[in-house]
Amino acid sequence: MTSIASPILKRRSGRLGHKVRIAAGVIVSLIFLFPIYWMVLTSLKQPVDIFTTPPTFFFEPTIATYVEYFRRADISRRLINTIIVAAGSGVLSIIVGSMAGYALARVRIRGATTMGLLILLSRGVPPIALAVPMFLVARKLGLTDKHITLILAYCTFLIPYVMWLMRSFFISLPRELEESAMIDGCSRYGAFLKIIVPISLPGLLSTLIFSMILAWEELLFALVLTNRYASTIPVAIAGIAGDTINGANWGALTAVGTITVVPVVIFALLVQKWLIRGLADGATKG
Repeated sequence: MTSIASPILKRRSGRLGHKVRIAAGVIVSLIFLFPIYWMVLTSLKQPVDIFTTPPTFFFEPTIATYVEYFRRADISRRLINTIIVAAGSGVLSIIVGSMAGYALARVRIRGATTMGLLILLSRGVPPIALAVPMFLVARKLGLTDKHITLILAYCTFLIPYVMWLMRSFFISLPRELEESAMIDGCSRYGAFLKIIVPISLPGLLSTLIFSMILAWEELLFALVLTNRYASTIPVAIAGIAGDTINGANWGALTAVGTITVVPVVIFALLVQKWLIRGLADGATKG
């Protein structure tokens, strides 16, 4: 009887543990999603409803705040700027960082690992220590308030991130792949483009997604290096938050915050297949 009951008890405990994990996942998800839900809800309220005590969940929604700040703060232009800068810096960092990661993973250079660690340690430099010199150089060259300046500035912290992630991915691939291609007449660069890049596409895409999200939410460089023409959404949020003459404008803050968060959520949902596949491949190969 004991030998028969033991598998049954194991199955029941396994099912119970699975249900507990699902319940814990749902609770944690609700905890993290509730601030976003409350932000969207507040952005649709009238000013009177925002400060109601206790808070109300039932009200007549309005988009007046969105319309007002799309017109006053030029949010549409800043949103386009943010898309241009995030996409440009993400693509450029993937191109440079993946080639650097491949060189560190495959080319036999004395001190390659130390070199990679030093590049990665550059992420530990306080951003303000780089922002001020970058502003002085950009002003000297007449490149302030331009998209390309912001893209290059973002690459300073994205390239080390991409390089190290892709290096780990490339190390997990067998060397025989490039070696056989090089025997057939491919150069090292040709083997990288024709063999390694297609195999590494899930990892490249997942890294690109993370890089674009990091660039999307960056504030300091955008605040220092732009003024009006290339200004991004985070700068608009900082400007609204800093305007406290008549108190914090929670309607405007939540409206602009919603405009900032929703595109990222939609983008993540659209590319979740590539994102999960890249993370899974990296976990199994690493």
